[in-house]
Amino acid sequence: MLEIDIPGFGAVKLLHLVTDFTGTLSFNGKLIPGVKERLIKISEFLGIHVLTSDTFGTALTETEGIPCKTHVLEGEYHDLQKEEYVEKLGAGSVVAFGNGNNDRKMLRTARIGIAVTEGEGCAVDILMAGEVHVTSINAGLDLIINPKRLKATLRY
Repeated sequence: MLEIDIPGFGAVKLLHLVTDFTGTLSFNGKLIPGVKERLIKISEFLGIHVLTSDTFGTALTETEGIPCKTHVLEGEYHDLQKEEYVEKLGAGSVVAFGNGNNDRKMLRTARIGIAVTEGEGCAVDILMAGEVHVTSINAGLDLIINPKRLKATLRY
């Protein structure tokens, strides 16, 4: 668990990190350097969940060795599937990361949504869906590893 008291934002008690894979944790289907090590460290205090449309078909192999649950979504309405997953975990205990339109509902639903702009870009709607925008996934994960940075960003 990660507990942070953020002035003006409120008490935050996180149990889960939910993240998109394609374009968020990866570039061209390959895990971005530094992500694996950070996720392993975060898994010591949060459950890690990777939800993906898996555009490149590499998510399962790329997340091997990371203590996480990787879910490849099927069918349509991946935005709704991601939102429902966060709700089932208990949205108030979730920090969510994403970059695509199919992540916007997940970021809005989670206690803290973090929009990520990495090499594959970031959908405009994502910027308004989250509480925080970062220019790299590693910077975003570092906010969780060093929560005083997150506190400084979100305080009123």
